[in-house]
Amino acid sequence: MGLPPFSGIVWLNGKYLPIEEANVNVMTHSLHYGFGVFEGVRAYETASGPAIFRLQAHTDRLFRSAHMLQMKLPYTKEELNEVQQELLRKNKLNSAYIRPLCFAGPESLGLRLTKDTTINVMVAAWTWGAYMGKASLESGIHLCVSSFSRHFANSTLNKAKACGNYINSILATQEAVANGYDEVLMLDTQGFVAEASSSNFFMVINGELITPPTDACLQGITRDTVIQMARDFGIRVIERRITRDEVYVADEAFLTGTAVEMTPICSVDKRTLGEGKPGPITLKLQEAFFAAVSGKGSAYPEWLTLV
Repeated sequence: MGLPPFSGIVWLNGKYLPIEEANVNVMTHSLHYGFGVFEGVRAYETASGPAIFRLQAHTDRLFRSAHMLQMKLPYTKEELNEVQQELLRKNKLNSAYIRPLCFAGPESLGLRLTKDTTINVMVAAWTWGAYMGKASLESGIHLCVSSFSRHFANSTLNKAKACGNYINSILATQEAVANGYDEVLMLDTQGFVAEASSSNFFMVINGELITPPTDACLQGITRDTVIQMARDFGIRVIERRITRDEVYVADEAFLTGTAVEMTPICSVDKRTLGEGKPGPITLKLQEAFFAAVSGKGSAYPEWLTLV
């Protein structure tokens, strides 16, 4: 889903600025090499006002990612938590997608960062609906298995939500869309299912919820959310390696992630999964997920930060 023309206030290096004034040098190191870390966070409209979903978990992961890349962030977690809340107020957003981004400045253009290289931090927030459209959440999407493999565990830092890691995802997604699919399923270098381009994968077989281990992919916060809810429902959750042929005969499948939220899968490589529509376990978990993020009911209030 594309973005509308962006306007409003962003935060850059300690200042709230109109987006038109939030500029960086074209020689910025991260622009050339993709050396940076970021987060994707969502805020949802609730009866008590806008609420950011699992804000602290996202901020903690941002700092873990920065630590892995040896980026020392010049702000505290508490400061960045407050910035994300304040951006919703300044932009008058009841629901939003929030993007913190940390990147290296223009002081060094070689591969070696120097002691003088600045670490910059930007946060933006905007209205962004369903990643692949509302129909994708209701009717499901169609995937293909990518010809691109997910990163080998020792080829990069897979547990870091690092900017450069997503070149792999972009190439895979472009290939899938060009071939008429909505999304892509990526295998690791040993041929086992890793994840989609930017989201985690789940399938249901015989009433059990199965998801790959996070050896070759990001430890998703929405993934963790769904696992907790499934276990609370008494659904058995199994984390193990998955082969592509198992996926073809799954009863149900879905993706999880901040952008995709919880999106059902109807087919993979033109093999229909189950009845070709969202299955009962998928729908049960999806209903519980959207109830939790919108503050409906009493379950999981600790996941919401009211603004």
